[in-house]
Amino acid sequence: MIARKAGAVLLHATLLGLGLLTVAPFVWMALSAFKTNAEINSLDQTLLPREWTIENFVNLQETFDILRLFSNSVLLSVTITSIVVYTSALAGFVLVKYEFRGRTAIFAFVLGTMMIPWAVTIIPRYTMFVAVGLQDSYLSLVIPAALSGFGIFMMRQSMGAVPDEVLEAARLDGASETYVFHRIVLPMSVNAISALSIFQFLWVWEDYLWPYLMINSPEKQVLAVGLTTFSGRYGTDYGGLFAATTLSIIPVIVVYVIFQRRFVAGAASAAVKG
Repeated sequence: MIARKAGAVLLHATLLGLGLLTVAPFVWMALSAFKTNAEINSLDQTLLPREWTIENFVNLQETFDILRLFSNSVLLSVTITSIVVYTSALAGFVLVKYEFRGRTAIFAFVLGTMMIPWAVTIIPRYTMFVAVGLQDSYLSLVIPAALSGFGIFMMRQSMGAVPDEVLEAARLDGASETYVFHRIVLPMSVNAISALSIFQFLWVWEDYLWPYLMINSPEKQVLAVGLTTFSGRYGTDYGGLFAATTLSIIPVIVVYVIFQRRFVAGAASAAVKG
């Protein structure tokens, strides 16, 4: 009993230490956003600002146009996440609840797409989108992300736990397949949907390379790419950069807070159910 308690204490202490190590850079960044550039560049550093200032936040709109970049990123992240969640749920439902020839091969192909490094496909993908004239268009960002192998896998594993008897009972009562999917299967898969929503929103929000390659117009650019404008040829506005980065993580925190109650259950169900 004593050994078990000691092990539990050691485990919690280790997790607490890892948690603090993970959070520490974000806390330092958020506090540095309230420092002047002179204090940030000083060799004598303190965690808390010696002189609190909000000028880094006040000047953001004039120097950075953060509202436009922020709204572009929110629009794209919400749109792509909604599309991916719906297409993944639909494909996962078909693959796990319908018997048809080639189902196993299609699922194997979906799994295979998860094993291809994203960097391998970026050059042919860039060439293809430029050739069809979609460069500098949001379609070039939405189309490649519309189908997710990971999302399909996750939703298929989760929907496998939906009892077939419930679906058959609904069909016997005259429910269409559309009704079964939207009114029965989706509400019963809300844990997996919540987990997938968090993953997908975070991936789209922090994506830098693909928007940087495809979007040329400054008014269409996303926040992750816009943050690079703080680094100039002769110096970096660290105060503005920290302030903009601090604001940029707020949507991720909001999405996590909304879905976190079901996040762990959804991720766990997708991991253990086959």
